[in-house]
Amino acid sequence: MLALAAYTAATTMTAVAVWRLPAVLYGDAHRRALWGCYMGFAAALWLKSPGVISLMNHQPIVDLSVLLKHYVSTGAILAILTYVVASYGKTDQEVIPTHVAVARWIERVAWKAAVAMLGLMTVLFFTVVNRLHPSVDFVPDHAGQWGAILYETIFYVYLGASSAVTCYQWSSAARRADTRLLRTGLGLMAIAMAIGVAYVAIRTSFMWVTLATPLDAGFNHQLGVYTEYMQIVLFMIFAAGVSIPTTNVAASRWRSWRALWNLYPLWRDLVAVFPDVPFQKPRSRRREVLRTDPPMDVRLDRWTQDIADVVEQLRHHASPVLLPVIEEAVDSSEDPQAAAEALWIKAALLNAREGLRSDVPAPALPSKPIADTHAEVTWLLRVEEAYAAATDLQVREVLASAEAEELAMEMEEMAL
Repeated sequence: MLALAAYTAATTMTAVAVWRLPAVLYGDAHRRALWGCYMGFAAALWLKSPGVISLMNHQPIVDLSVLLKHYVSTGAILAILTYVVASYGKTDQEVIPTHVAVARWIERVAWKAAVAMLGLMTVLFFTVVNRLHPSVDFVPDHAGQWGAILYETIFYVYLGASSAVTCYQWSSAARRADTRLLRTGLGLMAIAMAIGVAYVAIRTSFMWVTLATPLDAGFNHQLGVYTEYMQIVLFMIFAAGVSIPTTNVAASRWRSWRALWNLYPLWRDLVAVFPDVPFQKPRSRRREVLRTDPPMDVRLDRWTQDIADVVEQLRHHASPVLLPVIEEAVDSSEDPQAAAEALWIKAALLNAREGLRSDVPAPALPSKPIADTHAEVTWLLRVEEAYAAATDLQVREVLASAEAEELAMEMEEMAL
């Protein structure tokens, strides 16, 4: 059960790190620091998993996974402290707020302390720690051994102090948060760090008690299991905390991704006939929606502009009576306005492909109460759905009807 929980926690943190990977390429120092925290904790969790421990125990350096785990955990802690400082941003105020000044001082000290700590721990690991036999859970397996206790105490003091600082900072920030989602996320992150402080206190106390009074091996094992569950809960709460404030962003990205995917056929057909309109030549649907540059919202805005520009040019490829004929033909459809615009676009595109053009443009399509890009995308998705449903036979029929209507109007004018 513990192994399953360990793999679940490691997979969850890895998924969060992969999800936020674009922050490394396009994010600021604030988001890069947070990603470094995800990646460091994900690596630490994998190094604590039974499979990786077993694999590492077959290497020449006994308990190498323990040392590497402490290296990456320290990196994650430093990333957290950097994230806390970066979250305050730069300030031009003459008097810097106390909590900001303290956070910056702690970050500077933490980096220097980390270098000294890791150097000392490395020396202790290879000199005084008893590593004759590979360990499954380092602390219980080395209960009562002063070398291992000294080694772990140095790390736990650093970990406990950092966890206490970030717990205080995030709980304070949660009280000042503007939105409920951010307040909830920061609160969960503070709770996770509080669990981290308790974890450190329990493990450190256990080690020093065993140095003075050896405890039952069964108790040692059970305490190790319980504290490992504490750490897994810590990471799951932390992952939830860092994810909750971004749920709105994630939902927005998902809507943008779906909009790009669904609008692609309409956009592709339009810019294929008018290749000078888009900034770049269209690529496959999969490559267009999976690319990371420019961001999705920028591409979506460009696509809506491209569609609007091509539709404007299509007025030279549609007769003045085409839209009224189409509106009459689709009057009984579920979404007549979107169906009329979609069929008009498809008919005008056919004329453009066949080289039919008039110097006098047809009347513009009816205006719609569109206030922003989101509303425009929503409307175009309705048009695209109707566009995909329109058949070539329908297009030919409305073009023939429009041509017959024009001919009848010309005959009527001649008769007058």
